[in-house]
Amino acid sequence: MHFGKVLEIMKPSNARQNLDCNTYKRCGGCNLRHMNYEETLKLKRHIVQNLVNKSLEQKITVRKTIGMEKPFFYRNKAQYPVGYNKNGEIVTGVYAERTHEIVPIESCAIQMPISQEISKFIIQFMKENKISAYNEKARVGAIRHIVIKVGTYTNEVICILVTNEKEIPHEHELIEALKEHFPNITTIVKNINQKNTNVIMGLENQILYGTGYIKDKLGNFTFNISPLSFYQINPIQTEKLYNLAIQKANLTKEDIVLDLYCGIGTIGSFASLHVKQVYGVEIVEQAIIDAKENAKQNNIKNIEFYCGDVEEILETVLEKKKIMPNVVFVDPPRKGLDENTIQNIIKIKPQRLIYISCNPATLVRDLRKLEETYEIKEIQALDMFPYTSHVECCSVLYLKDLIQ
Repeated sequence: MHFGKVLEIMKPSNARQNLDCNTYKRCGGCNLRHMNYEETLKLKRHIVQNLVNKSLEQKITVRKTIGMEKPFFYRNKAQYPVGYNKNGEIVTGVYAERTHEIVPIESCAIQMPISQEISKFIIQFMKENKISAYNEKARVGAIRHIVIKVGTYTNEVICILVTNEKEIPHEHELIEALKEHFPNITTIVKNINQKNTNVIMGLENQILYGTGYIKDKLGNFTFNISPLSFYQINPIQTEKLYNLAIQKANLTKEDIVLDLYCGIGTIGSFASLHVKQVYGVEIVEQAIIDAKENAKQNNIKNIEFYCGDVEEILETVLEKKKIMPNVVFVDPPRKGLDENTIQNIIKIKPQRLIYISCNPATLVRDLRKLEETYEIKEIQALDMFPYTSHVECCSVLYLKDLIQ
Protein backbone atom coordinates (compact mmCIF):
# COMPACT_ATOMS: atom_id res chain seq x y z
CA MET A 1 0.00 0.00 0.00
CA HIS A 2 1.31 3.45 -0.93
CA PHE A 3 0.57 6.73 0.79
CA GLY A 4 1.02 10.26 -0.48
CA LYS A 5 2.10 13.23 1.60
CA VAL A 6 1.12 16.88 1.02
CA LEU A 7 4.30 18.94 0.84
CA GLU A 8 2.85 22.28 -0.22
CA ILE A 9 -0.55 23.70 -1.18
CA MET A 10 0.01 25.88 -4.25
CA LYS A 11 -3.57 27.12 -4.57
CA PRO A 12 -6.21 26.07 -2.01
CA SER A 13 -9.56 24.79 -3.29
CA ASN A 14 -12.73 26.74 -2.51
CA ALA A 15 -13.87 23.65 -0.61
CA ARG A 16 -10.91 23.87 1.80
CA GLN A 17 -11.46 25.42 5.23
CA ASN A 18 -9.22 26.37 8.15
CA LEU A 19 -8.58 23.57 10.62
CA ASP A 20 -10.16 23.75 14.07
CA CYS A 21 -8.16 20.82 15.49
CA ASN A 22 -4.52 20.72 16.59
CA THR A 23 -4.09 16.96 16.24
CA TYR A 24 -5.95 16.52 12.92
CA LYS A 25 -2.88 15.65 10.85
CA ARG A 26 -1.63 12.92 13.19
CA CYS A 27 -4.90 11.48 14.46
CA GLY A 28 -6.57 10.59 11.15
CA GLY A 29 -9.94 10.26 12.88
CA CYS A 30 -11.86 12.88 10.90
CA ASN A 31 -9.78 12.95 7.74
CA LEU A 32 -12.08 15.44 5.94
CA ARG A 33 -11.83 18.13 8.60
CA HIS A 34 -10.09 20.43 6.10
CA MET A 35 -13.21 20.44 3.86
CA ASN A 36 -16.36 22.52 3.94
CA TYR A 37 -19.12 20.28 5.36
CA GLU A 38 -21.43 20.59 2.32
CA GLU A 39 -18.52 19.54 0.10
CA THR A 40 -17.90 16.42 2.22
CA LEU A 41 -21.51 15.38 1.55
CA LYS A 42 -20.99 15.77 -2.21
CA LEU A 43 -17.73 13.82 -2.02
CA LYS A 44 -19.39 10.93 -0.17
CA ARG A 45 -22.17 10.65 -2.73
CA HIS A 46 -19.54 10.80 -5.48
CA ILE A 47 -17.56 7.91 -3.90
CA VAL A 48 -20.66 5.66 -3.94
CA GLN A 49 -21.69 6.78 -7.45
CA ASN A 50 -18.24 5.94 -8.85
CA LEU A 51 -18.44 2.41 -7.45
CA VAL A 52 -21.97 1.98 -8.82
CA ASN A 53 -20.92 3.19 -12.29
CA LYS A 54 -17.93 0.84 -12.39
CA SER A 55 -19.61 -2.32 -11.12
CA LEU A 56 -23.38 -2.44 -11.62
CA GLU A 57 -25.36 -3.31 -14.73
CA GLN A 58 -28.25 -1.23 -13.43
CA LYS A 59 -27.27 2.40 -13.92
CA ILE A 60 -28.75 4.10 -10.88
CA THR A 61 -28.20 7.64 -9.60
CA VAL A 62 -27.19 7.68 -5.94
CA ARG A 63 -29.33 10.14 -4.00
CA LYS A 64 -27.76 13.21 -2.38
CA THR A 65 -26.15 12.49 0.99
CA ILE A 66 -28.39 13.21 3.96
CA GLY A 67 -26.26 15.35 6.28
CA MET A 68 -26.46 16.54 9.88
CA GLU A 69 -27.70 19.94 10.98
CA LYS A 70 -24.94 20.12 13.62
CA PRO A 71 -22.13 17.75 12.58
CA PHE A 72 -20.21 18.02 15.87
CA PHE A 73 -19.92 16.06 19.15
CA TYR A 74 -22.01 13.24 17.68
CA ARG A 75 -20.06 10.13 18.68
CA ASN A 76 -21.77 8.41 21.63
CA LYS A 77 -18.92 5.91 22.05
CA ALA A 78 -15.28 6.69 22.79
CA GLN A 79 -12.42 4.16 22.96
CA TYR A 80 -9.23 5.61 24.37
CA PRO A 81 -6.01 3.57 24.49
CA VAL A 82 -3.94 4.09 27.64
CA GLY A 83 -0.15 3.91 27.53
CA TYR A 84 3.12 5.83 28.06
CA ASN A 85 4.71 8.63 26.06
CA LYS A 86 8.43 8.94 25.32
CA ASN A 87 8.99 10.57 28.73
CA GLY A 88 7.39 7.63 30.54
CA GLU A 89 4.24 9.59 31.46
CA ILE A 90 0.79 8.00 31.30
CA VAL A 91 -1.23 9.30 28.36
CA THR A 92 -4.53 8.61 26.65
CA GLY A 93 -5.95 9.80 23.35
CA VAL A 94 -6.07 8.07 19.99
CA TYR A 95 -3.59 6.04 18.01
CA ALA A 96 -1.75 8.09 15.39
CA GLU A 97 -2.82 7.00 11.93
CA ARG A 98 -1.25 3.66 10.88
CA THR A 99 0.70 3.36 14.17
CA HIS A 100 0.26 2.32 17.79
CA GLU A 101 1.68 5.59 19.09
CA ILE A 102 -0.85 7.39 21.29
CA VAL A 103 -1.61 11.00 20.34
CA PRO A 104 -2.96 12.87 23.40
CA ILE A 105 -6.16 14.76 22.54
CA GLU A 106 -6.90 18.01 24.33
CA SER A 107 -10.33 18.41 22.75
CA CYS A 108 -12.15 16.62 19.94
CA ALA A 109 -15.01 18.09 17.91
CA ILE A 110 -16.68 14.75 17.13
CA GLN A 111 -16.55 12.96 20.51
CA MET A 112 -19.05 13.90 23.20
CA PRO A 113 -17.35 16.28 25.68
CA ILE A 114 -18.20 14.12 28.73
CA SER A 115 -16.22 11.18 27.27
CA GLN A 116 -13.14 13.37 27.06
CA GLU A 117 -13.62 14.73 30.59
CA ILE A 118 -13.98 11.23 32.09
CA SER A 119 -10.90 9.87 30.33
CA LYS A 120 -8.77 12.83 31.51
CA PHE A 121 -10.06 12.38 35.05
CA ILE A 122 -9.11 8.67 35.06
CA ILE A 123 -5.61 9.43 33.74
CA GLN A 124 -5.10 12.02 36.48
CA PHE A 125 -6.30 9.52 39.10
CA MET A 126 -3.88 6.88 37.73
CA LYS A 127 -0.96 9.32 37.98
CA GLU A 128 -1.82 10.37 41.53
CA ASN A 129 -2.33 6.79 42.71
CA LYS A 130 0.50 5.21 40.70
CA ILE A 131 -1.80 2.84 38.75
CA SER A 132 0.13 1.43 35.81
CA ALA A 133 -0.89 1.71 32.15
CA TYR A 134 -0.56 -1.23 29.77
CA ASN A 135 2.74 -1.66 27.97
CA GLU A 136 2.07 -3.38 24.64
CA LYS A 137 5.60 -4.69 24.12
CA ALA A 138 6.16 -6.04 27.65
CA ARG A 139 2.45 -7.01 27.99
CA VAL A 140 2.34 -5.74 31.58
CA GLY A 141 0.38 -2.97 33.29
CA ALA A 142 -3.14 -2.54 34.63
CA ILE A 143 -5.33 -0.37 32.36
CA ARG A 144 -5.35 -0.89 28.59
CA HIS A 145 -8.34 1.14 27.39
CA ILE A 146 -11.05 3.46 28.66
CA VAL A 147 -14.33 2.89 26.80
CA ILE A 148 -17.25 5.28 27.37
CA LYS A 149 -20.76 5.01 25.95
CA VAL A 150 -23.29 7.81 26.35
CA GLY A 151 -27.06 7.71 25.94
CA THR A 152 -27.56 10.60 23.51
CA TYR A 153 -31.17 11.13 24.60
CA THR A 154 -31.00 9.89 28.21
CA ASN A 155 -27.52 11.30 29.12
CA GLU A 156 -26.76 8.04 30.97
CA VAL A 157 -23.07 7.04 30.84
CA ILE A 158 -21.37 3.65 31.07
CA CYS A 159 -17.64 3.74 31.87
CA ILE A 160 -15.74 0.56 30.93
CA LEU A 161 -12.20 0.04 32.24
CA VAL A 162 -10.44 -2.49 30.01
CA THR A 163 -7.78 -4.12 32.16
CA ASN A 164 -4.88 -6.49 31.72
CA GLU A 165 -4.99 -7.39 35.42
CA LYS A 166 -7.83 -8.97 37.37
CA GLU A 167 -7.50 -6.40 40.17
CA ILE A 168 -7.02 -2.66 39.66
CA PRO A 169 -5.12 -0.96 42.51
CA HIS A 170 -7.34 1.60 44.34
CA GLU A 171 -10.35 0.24 42.45
CA HIS A 172 -12.89 1.22 45.10
CA GLU A 173 -11.52 4.78 45.44
CA LEU A 174 -11.57 5.22 41.65
CA ILE A 175 -15.22 4.15 41.44
CA GLU A 176 -16.23 6.48 44.27
CA ALA A 177 -14.32 9.38 42.69
CA LEU A 178 -15.98 8.80 39.30
CA LYS A 179 -19.45 8.62 40.87
CA GLU A 180 -18.83 11.85 42.79
CA HIS A 181 -17.45 13.86 39.88
CA PHE A 182 -19.75 12.53 37.14
CA PRO A 183 -23.32 11.97 38.39
CA ASN A 184 -24.33 10.94 34.83
CA ILE A 185 -22.22 7.78 35.16
CA THR A 186 -24.93 5.24 36.00
CA THR A 187 -22.75 2.14 35.68
CA ILE A 188 -19.05 1.18 35.73
CA VAL A 189 -17.75 -2.11 34.32
CA LYS A 190 -14.34 -3.78 34.42
CA ASN A 191 -13.62 -5.66 31.21
CA ILE A 192 -10.70 -8.09 31.47
CA ASN A 193 -8.60 -8.56 28.34
CA GLN A 194 -5.31 -10.39 28.91
CA LYS A 195 -4.79 -11.43 25.29
CA ASN A 196 -2.08 -10.08 23.02
CA THR A 197 -4.54 -8.70 20.49
CA ASN A 198 -5.74 -5.57 18.70
CA VAL A 199 -9.29 -6.36 19.80
CA ILE A 200 -10.10 -3.76 22.45
CA MET A 201 -12.39 -5.71 24.78
CA GLY A 202 -12.22 -9.22 26.21
CA LEU A 203 -15.24 -11.41 26.94
CA GLU A 204 -15.18 -11.16 30.77
CA ASN A 205 -17.13 -8.28 32.33
CA GLN A 206 -17.34 -7.48 36.04
CA ILE A 207 -19.93 -4.91 37.10
CA LEU A 208 -18.32 -2.55 39.62
CA TYR A 209 -21.26 -0.19 39.97
CA GLY A 210 -24.84 0.01 38.64
CA THR A 211 -26.64 -2.44 36.36
CA GLY A 212 -23.93 -3.06 33.76
CA TYR A 213 -25.83 -1.27 30.99
CA ILE A 214 -27.29 2.12 30.10
CA LYS A 215 -30.50 3.02 28.32
CA ASP A 216 -31.00 5.21 25.29
CA LYS A 217 -33.96 6.17 23.13
CA LEU A 218 -34.40 5.74 19.39
CA GLY A 219 -37.73 6.89 18.03
CA ASN A 220 -40.39 5.68 20.46
CA PHE A 221 -38.24 2.83 21.76
CA THR A 222 -35.87 2.48 24.72
CA PHE A 223 -32.81 0.25 24.30
CA ASN A 224 -30.37 -1.30 26.78
CA ILE A 225 -26.74 -0.88 25.76
CA SER A 226 -24.15 -3.11 27.43
CA PRO A 227 -20.34 -3.18 27.04
CA LEU A 228 -20.16 -5.77 24.24
CA SER A 229 -23.34 -5.04 22.32
CA PHE A 230 -23.28 -2.97 19.13
CA TYR A 231 -25.23 0.27 19.07
CA GLN A 232 -25.04 2.89 16.34
CA ILE A 233 -22.44 5.60 17.05
CA ASN A 234 -24.66 8.49 15.90
CA PRO A 235 -28.28 8.01 17.08
CA ILE A 236 -29.51 11.28 15.53
CA GLN A 237 -28.60 10.03 12.04
CA THR A 238 -29.58 6.44 12.91
CA GLU A 239 -33.14 7.58 13.53
CA LYS A 240 -33.21 9.19 10.06
CA LEU A 241 -31.71 6.04 8.54
CA TYR A 242 -34.19 3.63 10.16
CA ASN A 243 -37.20 5.80 9.40
CA LEU A 244 -36.04 5.95 5.78
CA ALA A 245 -35.50 2.17 5.63
CA ILE A 246 -38.96 1.48 7.10
CA GLN A 247 -40.62 3.95 4.74
CA LYS A 248 -38.88 2.51 1.65
CA ALA A 249 -39.76 -1.07 2.62
CA ASN A 250 -43.49 -0.27 2.14
CA LEU A 251 -44.41 -2.51 5.07
CA THR A 252 -47.88 -3.98 5.61
CA LYS A 253 -49.57 -5.89 8.44
CA GLU A 254 -49.23 -9.12 6.40
CA ASP A 255 -45.44 -8.91 6.13
CA ILE A 256 -43.01 -11.39 7.70
CA VAL A 257 -39.67 -9.62 8.24
CA LEU A 258 -36.21 -11.12 8.60
CA ASP A 259 -33.68 -8.80 10.30
CA LEU A 260 -30.13 -10.10 9.71
CA TYR A 261 -27.19 -8.82 11.81
CA CYS A 262 -29.90 -7.40 14.08
CA GLY A 263 -27.63 -6.29 16.97
CA ILE A 264 -29.78 -5.31 19.96
CA GLY A 265 -32.90 -5.33 17.78
CA THR A 266 -33.08 -1.65 16.84
CA ILE A 267 -34.34 -1.78 13.24
CA GLY A 268 -36.48 -4.86 13.95
CA SER A 269 -38.23 -2.89 16.70
CA PHE A 270 -38.93 -0.01 14.29
CA ALA A 271 -40.34 -2.53 11.75
CA SER A 272 -42.44 -4.41 14.34
CA LEU A 273 -45.04 -1.62 14.50
CA HIS A 274 -45.96 -2.10 10.84
CA VAL A 275 -45.77 -5.88 10.23
CA LYS A 276 -47.11 -9.26 11.32
CA GLN A 277 -43.84 -10.78 12.62
CA VAL A 278 -40.10 -10.03 12.85
CA TYR A 279 -37.27 -12.58 13.21
CA GLY A 280 -33.81 -11.25 14.15
CA VAL A 281 -30.47 -13.08 13.78
CA GLU A 282 -27.20 -11.94 15.39
CA ILE A 283 -23.88 -13.65 16.29
CA VAL A 284 -23.07 -11.69 19.51
CA GLU A 285 -24.70 -13.48 22.43
CA GLN A 286 -24.83 -10.39 24.68
CA ALA A 287 -26.56 -8.43 21.90
CA ILE A 288 -29.27 -11.11 21.66
CA ILE A 289 -29.75 -11.05 25.46
CA ASP A 290 -30.14 -7.25 25.19
CA ALA A 291 -32.45 -7.58 22.15
CA LYS A 292 -34.83 -9.91 24.04
CA GLU A 293 -34.84 -7.57 27.04
CA ASN A 294 -35.42 -4.57 24.76
CA ALA A 295 -38.42 -6.27 23.13
CA LYS A 296 -39.82 -6.98 26.60
CA GLN A 297 -39.38 -3.46 27.97
CA ASN A 298 -40.86 -1.93 24.78
CA ASN A 299 -43.76 -4.38 24.95
CA ILE A 300 -43.10 -5.77 21.46
CA LYS A 301 -44.87 -9.11 21.13
CA ASN A 302 -44.26 -9.88 17.43
CA ILE A 303 -40.45 -10.21 17.45
CA GLU A 304 -38.17 -13.24 18.03
CA PHE A 305 -34.38 -13.41 18.16
CA TYR A 306 -31.86 -16.15 17.33
CA CYS A 307 -28.19 -16.19 18.27
CA GLY A 308 -25.67 -17.47 15.75
CA ASP A 309 -23.64 -16.68 12.65
CA VAL A 310 -26.06 -15.55 9.92
CA GLU A 311 -24.02 -17.58 7.42
CA GLU A 312 -24.53 -20.79 9.41
CA ILE A 313 -27.94 -20.59 11.09
CA LEU A 314 -30.16 -18.70 8.65
CA GLU A 315 -31.27 -21.87 6.86
CA THR A 316 -31.94 -23.63 10.19
CA VAL A 317 -34.09 -20.74 11.46
CA LEU A 318 -36.14 -20.67 8.25
CA GLU A 319 -36.70 -24.43 8.30
CA LYS A 320 -37.37 -24.65 12.03
CA LYS A 321 -39.92 -21.83 12.02
CA LYS A 322 -41.28 -22.88 8.59
CA ILE A 323 -41.28 -19.23 7.55
CA MET A 324 -40.89 -17.56 4.20
CA PRO A 325 -40.12 -13.88 4.90
CA ASN A 326 -41.23 -11.46 2.19
CA VAL A 327 -39.13 -8.55 3.52
CA VAL A 328 -35.47 -8.81 4.56
CA PHE A 329 -33.36 -6.13 6.25
CA VAL A 330 -29.58 -6.64 6.28
CA ASP A 331 -27.11 -4.42 8.13
CA PRO A 332 -23.83 -6.37 7.98
CA PRO A 333 -20.38 -5.37 9.29
CA ARG A 334 -17.85 -3.74 6.94
CA LYS A 335 -16.99 -7.04 5.23
CA GLY A 336 -20.53 -7.18 3.81
CA LEU A 337 -22.59 -10.30 3.08
CA ASP A 338 -20.97 -13.70 2.64
CA GLU A 339 -21.76 -15.88 -0.38
CA ASN A 340 -23.90 -18.29 1.63
CA THR A 341 -26.20 -15.50 2.92
CA ILE A 342 -26.57 -14.02 -0.58
CA GLN A 343 -27.54 -17.45 -1.97
CA ASN A 344 -30.03 -17.95 0.88
CA ILE A 345 -31.65 -14.58 0.12
CA ILE A 346 -31.87 -15.44 -3.59
CA LYS A 347 -33.34 -18.84 -2.66
CA ILE A 348 -36.11 -17.47 -0.40
CA LYS A 349 -36.75 -14.55 -2.82
CA PRO A 350 -38.17 -11.93 -0.44
CA GLN A 351 -40.24 -9.37 -2.35
CA ARG A 352 -38.28 -6.48 -0.82
CA LEU A 353 -34.70 -6.32 0.41
CA ILE A 354 -33.35 -3.33 2.34
CA TYR A 355 -29.54 -3.38 2.49
CA ILE A 356 -28.01 -0.96 5.01
CA SER A 357 -24.25 -0.69 4.61
CA CYS A 358 -21.33 1.14 6.23
CA ASN A 359 -18.95 0.17 3.41
CA PRO A 360 -19.87 1.16 -0.17
CA ALA A 361 -17.22 -1.14 -1.69
CA THR A 362 -18.71 -4.34 -0.21
CA LEU A 363 -22.25 -3.01 -0.73
CA VAL A 364 -21.71 -2.59 -4.48
CA ARG A 365 -19.93 -5.96 -4.68
CA ASP A 366 -22.98 -7.63 -3.09
CA LEU A 367 -25.51 -5.66 -5.18
CA ARG A 368 -23.69 -6.93 -8.28
CA LYS A 369 -24.49 -10.50 -7.16
CA LEU A 370 -28.11 -9.65 -6.37
CA GLU A 371 -29.01 -7.51 -9.38
CA GLU A 372 -29.88 -10.44 -11.65
CA THR A 373 -32.74 -11.32 -9.26
CA TYR A 374 -33.50 -7.85 -7.93
CA GLU A 375 -34.14 -4.41 -9.32
CA ILE A 376 -32.23 -1.77 -7.38
CA LYS A 377 -34.87 0.89 -6.82
CA GLU A 378 -32.64 3.38 -5.07
CA ILE A 379 -29.41 3.95 -3.16
CA GLN A 380 -29.51 6.70 -0.55
CA ALA A 381 -26.25 7.96 0.95
CA LEU A 382 -26.34 9.19 4.55
CA ASP A 383 -23.66 10.89 6.65
CA MET A 384 -23.37 8.80 9.78
CA PHE A 385 -19.80 9.94 10.57
CA PRO A 386 -19.39 13.64 9.65
CA TYR A 387 -15.90 14.81 8.63
CA THR A 388 -14.67 11.22 8.19
CA SER A 389 -14.39 9.41 4.85
CA HIS A 390 -17.06 6.87 5.91
CA VAL A 391 -20.49 6.90 4.28
CA GLU A 392 -23.61 4.92 5.17
CA CYS A 393 -26.00 3.74 2.44
CA CYS A 394 -29.55 2.45 2.40
CA SER A 395 -30.33 0.43 -0.74
CA VAL A 396 -33.84 -0.62 -1.70
CA LEU A 397 -34.26 -3.74 -3.83
CA TYR A 398 -37.45 -5.21 -5.30
CA LEU A 399 -37.79 -8.75 -6.66
CA LYS A 400 -37.80 -8.60 -10.48
CA ASP A 401 -40.48 -11.34 -10.77
CA LEU A 402 -42.77 -9.09 -8.72
CA ILE A 403 -42.27 -6.09 -11.01
CA GLN A 404 -42.84 -8.05 -14.23
